[in-house]
Amino acid sequence: MKPNNFIFADLSTYTPKETMPFYEAVFGWTYYESDGYYSAYKGEQEICGLYETPEKFKQMRMPHFWMSYIQVNSVEQTVEKARELGGIIEVVDESALGKVALIRDPQGSGFTVYEGENLTHTRTLNEPGTLIWNELHVSNAAKVIPFYEGIFDWRFEEQGYGAYHIWNSEGEHIADLMEISNDDKGKYEYWVCSFGVENLAKTRDKIQSLGGTLVSEEDFRILMTDNSGEAFFYIQGI
Repeated sequence: MKPNNFIFADLSTYTPKETMPFYEAVFGWTYYESDGYYSAYKGEQEICGLYETPEKFKQMRMPHFWMSYIQVNSVEQTVEKARELGGIIEVVDESALGKVALIRDPQGSGFTVYEGENLTHTRTLNEPGTLIWNELHVSNAAKVIPFYEGIFDWRFEEQGYGAYHIWNSEGEHIADLMEISNDDKGKYEYWVCSFGVENLAKTRDKIQSLGGTLVSEEDFRILMTDNSGEAFFYIQGI
């Protein structure tokens, strides 16, 4: 797996027993539990993870949220660079799967970096029910672009109207950035996950029938929340 690319995502939720049936109905996922962590599969293909938000974060009223994972060569070096460039290090940990660190960029967008070879690379190009894209929504692009350039060696190409393509060091288009005012996106800065679907309209209606909400709608994708009303994600036609 190539370093500094998106490889995985998982969901922090207060109510896993209510949340899992929602995603099962929408995307056809099934779950396997190990030590309180739920791995979502579609058939034999691993898709993502899900876990219950720790109590201390519930007390802080941290919202339900999807977390994007980026593979790196060295968690230690990435953490060091992030600190130097104004990032906030929330967690550094190591398990049988490898090393991880939860980092927030200078405007507060959170992501996880991963070092190792045991975490399944689950992002696909165009398979329904899978993670297919990652996008950063911020209120001021200029305040975070040097941070990501410094820690990941990414290149940002302005597209106009606050949109940027993000390219890795090998010239691959791996993600996007959208500059959006707080009036439109709310107070949080965040990385958002996109999941592929075969029929946008039917999936939108299914999500709403299960208690999810529609946030915004575009021709090729729709930003929605799950039944928590907080954890948002895109569904994108493929």
